[in-house]
Amino acid sequence: MRMTFVSGWTLIPVGYFGRVINVSRIFAMDLINGVYGGWRYLMDELSDPRTNEWPLMSSPFPTIAISLTYAYIVKVLGPRLMENRKPFELRKVLIVYNAIQVAFSIWLFYEACVAGWTAGYSLRCQPVDYSRSEMGLRMARGCWWYYFSKFTEFFDTFFFVMRKRYDQVSTLHVIHHGIMPVSVWWGVKFTPGGHSSFFGLLNTFVHIIMYAYYMLAAMGPKVQKYLWWKKYLTVLQMIQFVMVMLHAFQLLIWNPCNYPIAFAYFIGAHAVMFYFLFSNFYKKAYTQRKPKKDKDDKLALSNGNLESEPNKNIESSPISSSFPNGKSSSFYQAVGKTVEDSYSATRHRVYVGSVNN
Repeated sequence: MRMTFVSGWTLIPVGYFGRVINVSRIFAMDLINGVYGGWRYLMDELSDPRTNEWPLMSSPFPTIAISLTYAYIVKVLGPRLMENRKPFELRKVLIVYNAIQVAFSIWLFYEACVAGWTAGYSLRCQPVDYSRSEMGLRMARGCWWYYFSKFTEFFDTFFFVMRKRYDQVSTLHVIHHGIMPVSVWWGVKFTPGGHSSFFGLLNTFVHIIMYAYYMLAAMGPKVQKYLWWKKYLTVLQMIQFVMVMLHAFQLLIWNPCNYPIAFAYFIGAHAVMFYFLFSNFYKKAYTQRKPKKDKDDKLALSNGNLESEPNKNIESSPISSSFPNGKSSSFYQAVGKTVEDSYSATRHRVYVGSVNN
């Protein structure tokens, strides 16, 4: 038998290495087959068969790919394409976009109500109706459209990039928007309806008010003076998360309808995370004293990512070009903002910059 000299003193048969490699290869193949088999069992046997053939529902990987593409566009490709371009003037586009989001949210809220929450759903514990009944399928379809709405919200960030409002495109903002479609995908795949749809019910109601506010804010200073209630949007969002936490975590104490407890943890954890994000923003925006402006009149944005001079972008804005001799109006010189900036700043105070739930 051939021997090999290892580490200066140990004699090991040459064939030993070959056996170790074969055993390792077999173990690796068994592990891969086991993981793949478990994955197929999860996707094929434990998921809701009604949604398996629906768009993007066969696997989470297309949704993950879309979310990663979104992150690449808003953090890398978009700013690179806009580098040598002037910011787009999107006031009318923003008004239309937010109006569409209001209408979409109203419809989603209505569907959640008539398919379940005003049709016999229990706030205490509500199992998922996996039947192919009219109401069961209606709720499942409503959940899918709610999932789809998370992709439409990508345009919030796209418009920030097109307007070169990079201070709004914070890392937390991108993570939140990117992770929401992936998070909701699991709900549509396994529990489209039932107890967890309470989150969608509240969320779409808040979005009705939120996007209506953004639409009004996009109309400019003449309308913005009536939007004194902006900080109460943040309060409403925090109340939403507290309600979701209580509703989800009650199943940890008593679960009489045998609802999948993993989703109670999942949804409750999301609510806790977003509550602290919004409460932290509220404290910084509305309860802490703001430092006085410097003598050079610089303005530090609330998320600390950018410092900008108030009148810096007025001369190059599309609005300023309409004034004689290229001068901005005294109004815009006074407030230091164009209509576009005014909308963005107003939105930023309600919207964490990282969270647009």
